[in-house]
Amino acid sequence: MISVVLATYNEAQNIERCLQAVQDFADELIVVDGSSTDNTVALAKKLGAQVFVTTNKANFHINKQLAMDKAKGELVLQLDADEVVDQELAEFIQHTHQQLAEHNFQPLSATAPVAWYLKRKNLFMGQWLKKGGQYPDPVIRLYLNGYAHLPQQDVHEQMQVDGVVAWAKGHLLHYANPQFSDYLRKFATYTSFKAQQLYDQDTQLSFVNASKYLLWLPVKTFLLLFIRHKGFVDGIPGFVFALFSGLHHHVAFLKLWELYENKQKT
Repeated sequence: MISVVLATYNEAQNIERCLQAVQDFADELIVVDGSSTDNTVALAKKLGAQVFVTTNKANFHINKQLAMDKAKGELVLQLDADEVVDQELAEFIQHTHQQLAEHNFQPLSATAPVAWYLKRKNLFMGQWLKKGGQYPDPVIRLYLNGYAHLPQQDVHEQMQVDGVVAWAKGHLLHYANPQFSDYLRKFATYTSFKAQQLYDQDTQLSFVNASKYLLWLPVKTFLLLFIRHKGFVDGIPGFVFALFSGLHHHVAFLKLWELYENKQKT
């Protein structure tokens, strides 16, 4: 049995494309929805998903883990609603399930994989990024049930796996930012989450920290993505992605400043 699990919040524009791509091989579709205000839930149910509604959490990996916990399949694929499984990956998943079934869904050996990295293609400003650390952008999303979990500490964390991790064939097509406005919306969410993390860690508004988050980390990030990881190959989209990845540190620190100011006012 193959389970496909998702956590969603206002994903009406993506959910159908995502679920339709897995319907041919998924025996179980699980959606944990964070109380969407659009018709995400109705669309997911229409496509055969079991939907569980909960609260929308700042760290959406909490809801992802809730979805993972509900999976009954021996092989589990965890997706975001803006991701699409390509044909080669779909065939790999089915072949892997067949192989595992022949061994009663136990690891084939001590060195056999229990989870798999999926290569991901990321759409940004109308093109699939080839460099800048955005390809192959490996994410652990396919695993034997019971062998992987999310730490639920950060929005960009990888699964922790109790065993060997291998590479899957095929790709996830990630339609995260088809328009720049989509990127800016998520940029605002992620920088707010980072600012709250820094606040919870008691990061002070010192000159050293200001220099780190307003100068050193932005420059380091830009040079890393645009020069070392050859983001320049992707032209203007590659430049913009590297630039705003650096600006992430600027904005998070300024939002941290705002949190301290608000604390002083109360």
